[in-house]
Amino acid sequence: MSDQFNQVRIKRIYQMLFEMATGNMTFRIEDNSNDELKNIAAALNKIAEDLQKINLASGHNSAYYPYQNLIQLTFVLDNDFVLLSFNNEVPHTLKYKPDIIVNTDFGKLIDQQSKDLWNGILDELDKNSNYTTTLQLIFITGDNHLLPSFCTVSRLLYSDEIIVSSVSTILEEMRDINDRLSGSKIRKHNEVTAVQNLHDYILSHLDEPLPTLHHLAQIFAIEEHILKNGFRTFFKTSVYNFYQEERLKRANLMIRQTAVSLKEIAYLNGFKGYLNFYKAFKKRFGYKPSDLSRPEEDLLP
Repeated sequence: MSDQFNQVRIKRIYQMLFEMATGNMTFRIEDNSNDELKNIAAALNKIAEDLQKINLASGHNSAYYPYQNLIQLTFVLDNDFVLLSFNNEVPHTLKYKPDIIVNTDFGKLIDQQSKDLWNGILDELDKNSNYTTTLQLIFITGDNHLLPSFCTVSRLLYSDEIIVSSVSTILEEMRDINDRLSGSKIRKHNEVTAVQNLHDYILSHLDEPLPTLHHLAQIFAIEEHILKNGFRTFFKTSVYNFYQEERLKRANLMIRQTAVSLKEIAYLNGFKGYLNFYKAFKKRFGYKPSDLSRPEEDLLP
């Protein structure tokens, strides 16, 4: 089996871990191989399935973490690795005033456990002007929290300036689910199950148009207002906004990880035309689909 195909399988495992970390227990890996990677995939599938059953049996909904933002951080450093400039998301996400961090040694923004990695990068950049690498750095925020982020570090062409770029998912913290239940009119097990099933249905049908709320209520045999209000109670968003957010998030990942055409990605995520997809994507992320870096060829053999 090729190393390239194994890398694709490993990426699927990473993606499932990512989904599970955000509370999505519906994601599954299909793997017909017969090796250690398949065993890992099977174990993850079993864990997700068991957690999903426990949630339903306890009458609780999945502790799903809605995406507050997919944040792109960009730093521009001089040849001495001093911070010359950055995009607007940097001070907002790292919680520093812009004038505090400009003209600061970039190394002061990262945690001690990332210092050795960063120092190694400095050595390589001094030796090789074409050096580029991607690795995880842990930033220290202005309020003393740690923010792990995978960063790409490289020099600009025809310049001594260095770019550090990363995309980080900032998760919105949720209150304990029991606090929500205590103030909610949705307490019956069948009502909680219906809301959970709607959540799972949406994640499994992102490539299709979303049925009307009336039709969804018929599918899950529950009153429309209970489904609507219950979903908002548990997931702090409307049914349609959740559907829109999830398919845009999936499209974003597909653009970064595959060479599938942008029009095809729009179609695979339930958009009727590329223009609708383009407008929704740009409004959500603040940049165009074509602005993202892409593999030169499809990952699949």
